[in-house]
Amino acid sequence: MNTASCELIEALRTPKSLSVWPLAKWDLLLRQARHADLLPRLAWLLRETDIWSGLPEFARFHLESAEVLADKQRHALTWELAEIARALADLPGPVILLKGAAYFAMQLPPHHGRLFGDIDLLVPHSQLGLAEAALMLAGWEGEHHSAYDQRYYRQWMHEIPPMRHIKRLSVIDLHHAILPLSARIKSNPAPLFENARPLTSFENLFVLAPADMLLHSATHLFTEGEYNHGLRDLVDLDSLIRHFSIDPAFWTELEQRAKVLNLGRPLYYALRYCQAVLNTPIPAGVAQQNATALVPLMDGLFGRALAPEHASCADGLSGLARWLLYVRGHWLRMPLHLLLPHLFHKAFLAEREEADKDKQKN
Repeated sequence: MNTASCELIEALRTPKSLSVWPLAKWDLLLRQARHADLLPRLAWLLRETDIWSGLPEFARFHLESAEVLADKQRHALTWELAEIARALADLPGPVILLKGAAYFAMQLPPHHGRLFGDIDLLVPHSQLGLAEAALMLAGWEGEHHSAYDQRYYRQWMHEIPPMRHIKRLSVIDLHHAILPLSARIKSNPAPLFENARPLTSFENLFVLAPADMLLHSATHLFTEGEYNHGLRDLVDLDSLIRHFSIDPAFWTELEQRAKVLNLGRPLYYALRYCQAVLNTPIPAGVAQQNATALVPLMDGLFGRALAPEHASCADGLSGLARWLLYVRGHWLRMPLHLLLPHLFHKAFLAEREEADKDKQKN
């Protein structure tokens, strides 16, 4: 695994070891953590140890600044979730929070020191139109207005175009499934809604059941094509595993749900690379039936892509590895007869459409 020599990986594995680091190594660590959006998480990890007071002054300054940003985002997210709950109060079906918003709403370990971006929601497909209309009435408006983008999202994807609030600029990704309709892996979202858990902190909002939450996070990371936040998402998975596996029945439930949702392959990769990169404790044999002959190749690709996107963590093959995983992500997302026209449009026509739109505005 190419990540073994990365300062940030070393710090995440053994934060107490930082007490004896030289200043030059600290400087590199802070740069890597900032690129990976893990600086506040690193600060939280170090506060959990007994070495905080002995850290270099310049390091504490950067870590404390990152904590201020993370705290500001948490306050903003509290407000946004309350507004979303109010906007969707009349929706008959469950509104499920995904990923970062769910970790925060449940106060799960991954929320500590986590930076938040878009708010991901999951609603039944039959209520997608109602949810979209309710959010529009509450101030969110759709982006990607071109006819092609609208067709791309609504006909093939698992979500509608992102919605941005006209005043607060918060962004919602409204999903009706966890994988694109055109994806090679087929996963029926109905069992997710059946097992969803209601929140006490936000009325009429739900979260996924523990095993489903882990499976969704694994699927998101290991079927996507862009890995600029790959290590942050792997840290989320590591934290979820360590928390949920306190229940001895969790591993059996996880494997059973992976079969029900047809997500065994993403689960295998999630467990493999959590263990390899972050020393996550995984019982022997879990999800091993989903291994393939491509594992050595995937080790080379993910070993590079899951490192921070920083020059100090790269080698001569890192750029190629990220590009191949980008291609793989598109390959998993769409069959070839849809993928090739889509890539052609994005490469040669999308920029022209945007230019024409700007001319019309002027």
